[in-house]
Amino acid sequence: MSRSRLALGALAVSATVGIGSAILVTRPSGTAFCPIVRSVATIGQTFPPAAILALLVPALGFGARPTLLALIHYGLLPIIENTLTGLQSVAQPVRDAAMGMGMSSGQVLRRVELPLALPLILAGLRTALVVRLGTATIGSTVGALTLGTSIIDGLVSNKPNFIFQGAIPLALLAILVRLAFNRIET
Repeated sequence: MSRSRLALGALAVSATVGIGSAILVTRPSGTAFCPIVRSVATIGQTFPPAAILALLVPALGFGARPTLLALIHYGLLPIIENTLTGLQSVAQPVRDAAMGMGMSSGQVLRRVELPLALPLILAGLRTALVVRLGTATIGSTVGALTLGTSIIDGLVSNKPNFIFQGAIPLALLAILVRLAFNRIET
């Protein structure tokens, strides 16, 4: 798996699981599960990425698979929290007005709640991706091809130019991602 596909693939899965989970627990039938979803996401964020990789390598082997799974889990918290906050911030009178206009609960979600929550959801996705870019570098310690490969090689061989070959593109990529998300949000 290429360097960019690893981070983007993990973001796609995290976004699907995180946004989907947040939507489910904000529906009347799922509110009891909200503390559980938040707790699982918080636990994932509190474990250091190196520890998650160390736990996954025995089961999944070396390479991109444990890195991908660690990145998926590590990015859930900002996506879930921002989606929950965005959906919960939609005022009840706005929902009631949409229902009064004859919209079904699914239409209210798609046409009212999600559009109003979108800025916060995008902020969660941006945070998850920027953090994920930096975190993905540690995947090179278990054989995944990331920008961290140059950094680790530079540390092992005591060659600062290798470190810069990985760190500078990573920093520029993080800046570009932030700028792209700022443009999308606008």
